[in-house]
Amino acid sequence: MLEEIIKYDKQLFLFLNNLGSLTWDGFWMFVTNKLNWIPLYIGLLLLSYKNLGLKKTLVLLVFIALLITTTDQLANFFKYGVQRLRPCHDSDLDGLVRLVKSSCGGKFGYFSAHASNHFAVALFFTILFRKKYKYIGFFLLFWAFLVAYSRVYIGVHFPLDILTGTLIGLILSWLFVKLYIFAIEKFLI
Repeated sequence: MLEEIIKYDKQLFLFLNNLGSLTWDGFWMFVTNKLNWIPLYIGLLLLSYKNLGLKKTLVLLVFIALLITTTDQLANFFKYGVQRLRPCHDSDLDGLVRLVKSSCGGKFGYFSAHASNHFAVALFFTILFRKKYKYIGFFLLFWAFLVAYSRVYIGVHFPLDILTGTLIGLILSWLFVKLYIFAIEKFLI
């Protein structure tokens, strides 16, 4: 059963990865680079400050830092625990992977920290501001999807790596935003 899932995952990866073209490579390399999203992070910080004030925003920063640390370290734990090779290191796929960037990254890739981190941040702010900003969830979840898909496009993650990272990011985000709301109501209101 697991072998079948992995086989289909590799086939889906090859299909999606090979849809790429030189025309789009620059766009997807931009999307996958987390430093290019600093203006978005600053915008979310300013939005938080505007709506929550200084104290609640400072507490929010602590929770976001803990959330990203948790998703990131959990991804590292799984990468070395599961030891599933990245597509670009998988000998079954030699010559078939369209690797867009010059380096592949670490040897193991299950699960994607990019997907986990970005979906965690997207859902956190969606839950927090969805009543005040109607389309924030659509925008942030679409952004997280683009970042997650970029990892398949550039050749460093299988779709199952992305799916698992997404689910873990969403679950942890829901938990952390509930803890944040509890902390704010208990200690700052």
